[in-house]
Amino acid sequence: MSQSRPLSASPWWTPSVHADRRPILLTRNRIEAAVRRYLADEDFLLVDPPGLQRSPGNETHLHAFGTTMIDNDGMGQAMYLHTSPEFNMKKLLAAGETRIASLGHVWRNRERSALHHPEFTMLEWYRAGDSFEAIIGDCVTLLRLAAATGVKTLIYKDKSCDPFASPERLSVVDAFARYAGIDLFASMDSDGVTDGEALAKQMTELGMVVPDDINWSYLFSLILTDKVEPQLGMGQITVLDRYPAAEAALARRSDDDRRVSQRFELYACGVELANGFGELTDSDEQRRRFTAEMNEKQRIYGESYPLDEDFLAALELMPQASGVALGFDRLVMLATAAPKIEAVLWAPVAE
Repeated sequence: MSQSRPLSASPWWTPSVHADRRPILLTRNRIEAAVRRYLADEDFLLVDPPGLQRSPGNETHLHAFGTTMIDNDGMGQAMYLHTSPEFNMKKLLAAGETRIASLGHVWRNRERSALHHPEFTMLEWYRAGDSFEAIIGDCVTLLRLAAATGVKTLIYKDKSCDPFASPERLSVVDAFARYAGIDLFASMDSDGVTDGEALAKQMTELGMVVPDDINWSYLFSLILTDKVEPQLGMGQITVLDRYPAAEAALARRSDDDRRVSQRFELYACGVELANGFGELTDSDEQRRRFTAEMNEKQRIYGESYPLDEDFLAALELMPQASGVALGFDRLVMLATAAPKIEAVLWAPVAE
């Protein structure tokens, strides 16, 4: 027998619930249309990468949905739903495309909250030959288009952001100093090699709770999530840039300081909306970084994902480029003042 549903939990497909949700969903469609017009006007070619691939991505804390692809002979091989279309889009850059975009579904396991959904829509685009300043400009324009289509500003809970105000530009090191009292450079050497004990010592001196695992990357994420991110994008967009090289596995290092990289994230109302890079094209360096990430994933989670050898080979042909991934559902949330991500999805994944 099927279990009865609590009376208070009417499903999204109940006509009365859908009627309440429908205005936001129609606004979602209008925002999508505005995004597609902008991409067309900027001469981006919309591409459609497959969701199924041999490697879902090689970052420590990204978790994929696995499956098995059965060949005609009945033999199977492990496959994954991608966490981003990045690998295939960079292969297209290697093939000769210069300005491409994808608007489609991606999948991430172990992620469900007011801001996370296991299947969501990602807008990802690349500019060959352009710096990531052009990509940042794209992001700011798209936030303004979405706001103009929605409630005219960006709102999440009791926080608001005016996307038409001049964006704030803030380095990660400066943000940690301002909002957490942490000197990140004091926990790195001149080449960007990190020291977890040095970072933990600063946290202890500031009265922060230090976990048993004093891995630098883990401590960095704790401070970023708890102290820094909630302060970003208040009243104006924040472009958080110059990430530590250790936290940018797919980005080039900055020309003026090897401790930091050409990576940025875009924030509004304390919510991360986009993550962009001056893309790394050195296949040997990318292999080293991916291997280190997967070793760390194995240490923490007891699993790892294979490397995409075709992707690493394609990097040798890929031109210098900049790219970014933007959470489309989150953008719609803020542009419609929706309280959670499921409110802007036509059909949420079942709990």
